[in-house]
Amino acid sequence: MKLEIKKIGNSMGLILPKELLARLALKQGEWLHVTENADGSIRLSPFDPDFAEAMSVVDEIMVEYRDTLKELAK
Repeated sequence: MKLEIKKIGNSMGLILPKELLARLALKQGEWLHVTENADGSIRLSPFDPDFAEAMSVVDEIMVEYRDTLKELAK
């Protein structure tokens, strides 16, 4: 699906077609979670507060154990 970035007020934005909103089970006013992948692409998914909290914990662990994780990745 190809989407055009449009000017919305002083910002830029995407208008999601109703078919995409239906597939994501999203309604006006709901939030999306954006995940950046290693290859530079992004993934959009419905926002899940439990997932967001878990990712926050993961981020803290990755910072705290950065050196250990680097060694394990070798």
